[in-house]
Amino acid sequence: MKKIRIGIAGYGNIGRGVELAVERNTDMELVAVFTRRDPKTVRILSKNVPVISMDDLELKKDDIDVMIVCGGSATDLPKMGPAIVKNFNTIDSFDTHAKISEYYSSMNEAAEAGGHIGIISVGWDPGMFSLNRLLGDSILPQGDTYTFWGKGVSQGHSDALRRIPHVKNAIQYTVPVDEAVEEVRSGSGPKFTARQMHRRECFVVAEEGADLREIEDTIKNMPNYFAEYDTTVHFITEEELKEKHSKMAHGGFVIRSGETGRDKNKQMMEYSLKLESNPEFTASILVCYARAAYRLAKKGEAGARTVFDIAPGLLSAKSPTEIREQLL
Repeated sequence: MKKIRIGIAGYGNIGRGVELAVERNTDMELVAVFTRRDPKTVRILSKNVPVISMDDLELKKDDIDVMIVCGGSATDLPKMGPAIVKNFNTIDSFDTHAKISEYYSSMNEAAEAGGHIGIISVGWDPGMFSLNRLLGDSILPQGDTYTFWGKGVSQGHSDALRRIPHVKNAIQYTVPVDEAVEEVRSGSGPKFTARQMHRRECFVVAEEGADLREIEDTIKNMPNYFAEYDTTVHFITEEELKEKHSKMAHGGFVIRSGETGRDKNKQMMEYSLKLESNPEFTASILVCYARAAYRLAKKGEAGARTVFDIAPGLLSAKSPTEIREQLL
């Protein structure tokens, strides 16, 4: 059986997770890892897989069926995505919700010009949670949708903490407010502010001699990150941070609450995730969507796609007959 040849562009937490996920899919093989760092300094987990400079991507365009682009959404993917999809079928995890439509347009233009498939915003949110929001909205058109994240590490908020002067290291957890969750599950259809749905918990390693009160005030008053939430700041040692806060766990749930029929019967749909490793789970989703991209490209399709456009059967390594017999 011919295996799907996978490339990884960017080797951080997600890139490493993709490498591990490819190992678990017998119809795939990792062909190359591309990096913006000096390739000689990058040590990957796979044997006999080359690490290549990102500048040499195009030299491998005939050797890779799908490139999984593992860059950040803020500055990396808006440039990397359209540039790479001109020469490769791609998957990425662009997750800036407010800019997805804009990113889709630029990816669609570049993908169509290059004759490739580019599946964007793949992961668990956006991604799996998006699908469940769509299902809930479609099945219960009269109702309310609620998304809760956590308890888990927010990589963007943690990065914001680490950029504060005199902060050596830090990590931030997003935590759902239990009372809000229970009220939603009651089916009462409550309306919440951001503060009422989630709280922020920060674990900070400060430089020796730093003004802890000043750091805490800076955190709690940071707009767009912490000012809109009830935020707790804990100052801890570097050793404690490594020992207790290194797994990058996450999760959350999507709830659709609505009514059906003339008697207004209350109905509830809920989808939840509990993840020990956010990067590894996200990478596992990216990898199964790579299978879909490969199949669509084989049919001669081109352009950008989202998870809404991909038939679930295209994700599976099983045959259509096996899917019907085992899973339907």
